[in-house]
This record gives sequence, C-alpha cells and structure tokens, in this order.
Amino acid sequence: MNVVIIGGGQAGLQVADTLRTEGYEGKIDVVADESGLPYQRPPLSKDYLAPDKEATPLPLRGASFFTDKNIALHSGVQAIAVDRAERKVQTTEGSLDYEHLVFATGARNRMLNCPGASLPGIHGLKTLTDAEALHESLPAARNIVIIGAGFIGLEFASAAVAHGCNVTVLEFAPRPMGRALTPVMSEWFAAAHRSQGVNLRLGEGIDRFEPGADGRVGAAISTTGDSYPADLVLVGIGVQPNDTLASEAGLEARNGIVVDETLRTADPAVLAIGDCASFPSAHAQGRLRLESVQNATDQARHAARTILGAESPYTDLPWFWSTQGPYKLQMAGLARPDDDMLILGNQGAAKFSVLCFRDGILAAVESVNNAADHMAARKLLAAGTAITRTQAETQGFTLKAAVSTPAIPVSA
Repeated sequence: MNVVIIGGGQAGLQVADTLRTEGYEGKIDVVADESGLPYQRPPLSKDYLAPDKEATPLPLRGASFFTDKNIALHSGVQAIAVDRAERKVQTTEGSLDYEHLVFATGARNRMLNCPGASLPGIHGLKTLTDAEALHESLPAARNIVIIGAGFIGLEFASAAVAHGCNVTVLEFAPRPMGRALTPVMSEWFAAAHRSQGVNLRLGEGIDRFEPGADGRVGAAISTTGDSYPADLVLVGIGVQPNDTLASEAGLEARNGIVVDETLRTADPAVLAIGDCASFPSAHAQGRLRLESVQNATDQARHAARTILGAESPYTDLPWFWSTQGPYKLQMAGLARPDDDMLILGNQGAAKFSVLCFRDGILAAVESVNNAADHMAARKLLAAGTAITRTQAETQGFTLKAAVSTPAIPVSA
C-alpha cells in the first residue's frame, strides 16, 4: 500500500507515526505546504510570545524521525488536485500515487472585510510566519486592539499585557469564549482579564480601521462608533476548515470534510481527520468539527488503524486547554450553556471547577488551575461513570476520589 497524507501538522504526522508503530511497511508521503520541519502550533499564541522569549518553534518531530521511520516529507509543497479515479495527488512538485489518502489539511483564519482591514500592522495568528511577525512587533507596540475574544484572542491579550501594552479586546458576542465555555466560566474569565488590565468590550464589534500618519493602522473604530488607538491589531475571529481540495475532488464538505464513524469519507480509500473533518460524535449527539490537538492526534491514531483494517467507531472523549496569563483552563467533555452547573473549589483563589450535569449526570467539567480535577474528569467521562449532582454535592466529594469509587455505567 501507498499512503499519502495531505497536511504536515499534528494530525498528519501522527497518522504517519502510528502507521509505522502499528507495523505498516508501505510507502508514506506527507505533503506539507509550509517549509521547514513541522512544528507545534499551540505555543505560538502562548510561550512563543512571552517577553524575552527566544523565537524558536518547537518541532513536532525531530529531523531524524523522517529518516528513521522511512517517511517522505514533502516540505514546502502544495497539493493542488486529487484524482480519485486514478488515485493520484497532484502537487507543486509532481504527482503521488496512493491506495489510501488522508486529508489532514487543518483550518485557515477567517478574514475581516471591513474598511481598512488590509492596513499594515493588522495581523492574524495561525502560522509560524504570523507568530514571528508578532514576536518582532510586540516589544515596540503600545496600544493593541484584538478583534475577537476567543481562545487565540485572549491568549494573545495575556501576552500583550505581559509586554506592558495597553490592550483592548472587541467582542461582538455578549461574553468571551462563548461558543466553548459555560456562562459561569466565561463570565469568570471576563472579570479575570479585566483585573489584569485588559479593556474587554463585549457586545462591540469592529466597524473599520483608520490609518495613522505613517500609513499603518492607527485606530480601530467599533460598531458603537468609539475609537481605540492601535499601533498593532490582532484578528482572531475563528477559522474555516481547509476542505476546498476535497470538495473539488467530489467529496462532500459541510463545515468540514464529511466522514463516517471510522473517519472515512464516502470514498473508502479517502479519510479526513482533525480540524478539517466533520464527524459523527456520540459526545455531541450529532455531527461535529473540533479544533484541538487532542482531537487531531486521537483521530490520527484511529485513522491509521482504520487504514490497517480496523472498523471500530471513533469515540474518544474531547478535551481542550488554554493558557491565559496565570490561568490554565482545561475542559473535559462538551459543555452546553443550558447544562445544570455546580462549582467546586475557590473562584476567588483562581482554583476551581465547573461541573456540568445533563439529565442529572455529569457530562463535562471545566477547570481553572486544577489539573487534578481535569485528569479525574477525563477518566470518569471516558469510562462512562455516572456521577450525579446529588453525589457531587455531598460534603467532601472530589472528582479524584470518585475515580476510585466503583463505577456505575451511565446507562444504569
């Protein structure tokens, strides 16, 4: 067999690694459109931007990995067409034959189209090139405006505050990280960022940017008409899946490349994983597209085993994290705004968890600076252990202790 993997990120490399680990001896080609060794993306919005931090990306695998594992890395090469009938991938350096093809193409930043959006000094943050430009600009910046209070926007806000900048965040929604967090946790983070000096403006989007005397961005005008000085702007308004290549090859794409429970597309020789894939999730009780390292690597392992003949469904528990200044946010499971919520721990001391109950059973846990709760929650939720709100309200209850308690299946 020949396996071609389009994408040199976390998902793509994990497929190749797992194939070799599981005994696959055929040819593996990884097509990576960025030049150089594949690197870790999560630190780009965190440690990489810290004051006095050396601008060195963390590699996903060392250079010897590709030689030792006999994996052909096509670095700085783009896949431009897929011929499913002939089972060929056309790239900017030629064509590659495949018996199995994996789309691990990730996602791209959503772009603003308001007046002034193309002014110098306005940045996105997705690639190493983006992070390098911000790393170079941050030390001289004084007034920073961030469009969007999602994970990337607030992680960058924390980095900018650490550089001593004046930081304004414009978020059109009524609360930060509203798509991912419960109202309780979202509101706590709003107060926490404000206490760090961030001017967090909720219910206020961007109308336009105006240039300064030097022709670079000089001000951000919000939807309320207010003007905020800006010598650097970060746009963090979410991402779109890179599913165009798959769509042009005749595969279904609806907010991601549509796959079944084994991560195959309608073409059994073609799979899709990670940020670009729309998959049926038992945890969401419907179709889902997840943007997380956990999902990328777990789906990659599953896809590799599917290629090797396994037919089991992908059911891994989703979990996430975000580091925002002194706050480590960790999430296990998929919370919903209408979940019944219970707080364990001390919000004032910034060490607590929000337990989310659905139909009376624990369904998700959000934790701040509480790794023990997070790890216990992952174990409980992955095992399907039924923790009721009544149990959780019992004096002395902890998630960690519940892990060692005899399990009660959720279906019981």
